[in-house]
Amino acid sequence: MNKNMTKISNGTVHTIPTDIRKALSADKKALVIWEDLTPLGRNEWICWVTFVKQDKTRQEHIVRLVSEIKKGKRRPCCWIGCIHRTDKAISPSIQGILARRSK
Repeated sequence: MNKNMTKISNGTVHTIPTDIRKALSADKKALVIWEDLTPLGRNEWICWVTFVKQDKTRQEHIVRLVSEIKKGKRRPCCWIGCIHRTDKAISPSIQGILARRSK
């Protein structure tokens, strides 16, 4: 890691990517709030940003992440949740959503 980059906490499964790290490092208020989130909360935000397919959407999610945590949101709204966790089974309702998405 670059000496000038601040240490920023990861999620439970996901490691914080460079683009999110840069956005949080550029906004001290957002960074303080990020560090106050639970590891699961940080994980949900990271997954929500990285799960998208297009770079433009990813950049929009990063902007929203910074804005929304500063407004008090602890997790992404309307997000099905991280499907990459291995410590719990994917619920039947989420399995249904994922099945519809894969068609």
